[in-house]
Amino acid sequence: MSTKKVVLIGTGSVGSSFAFAMVNQNLCDELVLIDVNKEKAAADVHDMQDGLPNFTTNITISHGDYSDCHNADIVCICAGIPQKVGQTRLDLIKTNIGIAKNITESVVDSGFNGIFLIASNPVDIISYAVWHYSGFPKEKVIGSGTTLDTARLRYQLSCKFNVAPQDITADVFGEHGDSEFVPWSLAKIGSTPLSVYQNKLNITEDDLNQIFENTRDAAYKIIQAKGATYYGIAMALSRICRAILKDERAILTTSTLLKGEYGQNNVYAGIPCVVGKAGIINVLEPQLTQDELEKFKHSSNVLKENNPLLEELV
Repeated sequence: MSTKKVVLIGTGSVGSSFAFAMVNQNLCDELVLIDVNKEKAAADVHDMQDGLPNFTTNITISHGDYSDCHNADIVCICAGIPQKVGQTRLDLIKTNIGIAKNITESVVDSGFNGIFLIASNPVDIISYAVWHYSGFPKEKVIGSGTTLDTARLRYQLSCKFNVAPQDITADVFGEHGDSEFVPWSLAKIGSTPLSVYQNKLNITEDDLNQIFENTRDAAYKIIQAKGATYYGIAMALSRICRAILKDERAILTTSTLLKGEYGQNNVYAGIPCVVGKAGIINVLEPQLTQDELEKFKHSSNVLKENNPLLEELV
């Protein structure tokens, strides 16, 4: 049986939470942490190693450098400046593209041939940058996209409809940010359209709009209260890793490069994708209403309008 190896780059709040989630779920055999602050990476490793005797696991945790990427299955990039109070994710573009460029080139130079998984914000544009600078096929460069937003949405709906979130099919499309939207026409509870339950329970359009706003604005509220979001995205990243490492072929709303889907090209955005050991195996294209297509076009345009910043660093 082959060893499953994951390398994490960036051990800030998101990265260290992701590493902890990976260890707790026993998702890989080897986990390597890399950070410009080597003492911080080493301390995180030491901290987690101290807890290993409490688990039935043979996972190896270490801190290292870019040479450790050469035989990794996944390199997860969490490095970058975090979003602060009053900032949108798009405010982070210039600095985080530069960081992503340097990281990507160093990883590729190691001989890495696995899957890039990106969490650094703005994640759709940073994913585009990693794809651009790596020269990898788009299937092997995956952004966390709206995976977290979709989880937030399903949790909110589960509370409102009193149904387990695992039995709700409802997704967030587009930018992981302010222009994201929910295609309600596709939403279901079990095999039943959400609109049927909505009518039975007298849930109004205003109720659904409030759920969407709570989903979209969740990060702002969390950042206002505690300075950063990290547990939710860490669990979303570990979910994507599980799909890759176990070849689950799971449908997740990851960020991928669009080539004509939904009428869009040359933009990374969050949409339902089939994810497995080869990365993005398939991009799903369910039929949207005209209004939903317009919302997707708007979200894509927001990302495209900011994408020319990439050219400044080429």
